[in-house]
Amino acid sequence: MNNAKRRALVFLQIIDSFGCRRMAFLTAQQLAFIFGLLGNIVSFLVFLAPVPTFTKIYKKKTSEGFHAIPYSVALFSASMLLYYALLQTDKFMIVSINIIGCAIEVGYLTIYIVYAPWANKIWTCKMISVLNIGSLGLVVLLTMLLAKGESRVTAVGYVCAAINLAVFAAPLSIMRRVIQTRSVEFMPFNLSLFLTLCATMWFFYGMFVKDFFIAVPNVAGFVLGICQMLLYIVYKYVIKNPETNLKQHEETKESPVYPCVDNETEGLELKGIINHRRLSLQLNSTHVSSYALEEGKTLN
Repeated sequence: MNNAKRRALVFLQIIDSFGCRRMAFLTAQQLAFIFGLLGNIVSFLVFLAPVPTFTKIYKKKTSEGFHAIPYSVALFSASMLLYYALLQTDKFMIVSINIIGCAIEVGYLTIYIVYAPWANKIWTCKMISVLNIGSLGLVVLLTMLLAKGESRVTAVGYVCAAINLAVFAAPLSIMRRVIQTRSVEFMPFNLSLFLTLCATMWFFYGMFVKDFFIAVPNVAGFVLGICQMLLYIVYKYVIKNPETNLKQHEETKESPVYPCVDNETEGLELKGIINHRRLSLQLNSTHVSSYALEEGKTLN
């Protein structure tokens, strides 16, 4: 563990030599405060992202069709980071945002359980008991009994880093679905953007406070966030779903015949006028042909 941590610190010092020295008018502590504050703001916005979902649940008075797993995992991650920060004396930025995050996720889970069907209530309560109470309690108990001082911080830091990497890797399944379906319906661009910004802010915060367990997982978060946004742009504007292309082709094909596509009544009236004019022209041409034929017979 110590060798890996030393290599990570060397990596952060190399990056710091390119970044921090160029901004010599600010100290590392000041830069850490700035990026920590920005990280708090962006993370708070990310925590609020599910508000429309729970507003819908509250209005419909049912959470059927939604899943509680993402909110339970988010609560576990925030709880572990809060525990990690409380073991140290200089991690106020991490403490503040994770206290807020835990409160918000508890609120989400409470609303979900209140409006969930009975079977989902039981399953969600079991999941919370195992993950958010049992697993968190086990980590706290083992680290308190088996490690002390810096070793305890290191052990909890590795657990937090592993959890963060797992959380950042979760959207890989959504990215795979986008590639398979060629549709970006289930991967909102704004959420990917804010997650990328969040990872960026916390990476720089970890770099300036020289915290390996905060900085390194957010490198993966930044890379995956960029990949998500590039994937969104490619499948939104370059490679489109064949069903979407077919629908657009049909709309383009039909629009010249019925200019009033937004008004069904006017479109039908226009269609009747066109058919009436075509019939009139056909009748006129028939009459002209008959008249010419009769004139020819008379002349003969």
